[in-house]
Amino acid sequence: MTIPGCGSGQQSVTGVSAVEDSNSYWSVRGTSDALCHRGTPVKCGQTIRLTHVNTGRNLHSHYFASPLSSNQEVSAFGENGEGDHLDEWTVQCGGSVWKREEAIRFRHRATDALLSVTGEQYGRPIHGQTEVHAMSSPSQHSLWKAMEGIFMKPSESPGGSRDYSHPHTEF
Repeated sequence: MTIPGCGSGQQSVTGVSAVEDSNSYWSVRGTSDALCHRGTPVKCGQTIRLTHVNTGRNLHSHYFASPLSSNQEVSAFGENGEGDHLDEWTVQCGGSVWKREEAIRFRHRATDALLSVTGEQYGRPIHGQTEVHAMSSPSQHSLWKAMEGIFMKPSESPGGSRDYSHPHTEF
């Protein structure tokens, strides 16, 4: 969805409270410099791309102001998973790898801002959806969990008892 006359004019990324919204699925991918192989755990500190499953656009940010909160705009950019360096996010988590249902942060590699949602809601035509943006300071608004989707266990794990985030993850 595009918000005419606001920010960069790129497709907006919004938050919804409905768990069953199929438009909320994002695929975890590697960058052009570092591939991410299926079944390999995402490491804390690893840089990734998040690609929207339904549109093939990447989670993107830049120095444009977001339309509602005037924080840093977050948009969907690119085609078929191809974008640019402004689509890269570093996973910040507590251990060595990103674990299922662990609260983590995504830090935008180019601008150092954290992916956030603070509750500002749009009116028409996307009434009730919240603005997703990026902010410089960490807070409870910048914590994210992978809640639904396909989770793969690493094939090389001897115990195989932990689940890791992987493609088709809903945030």
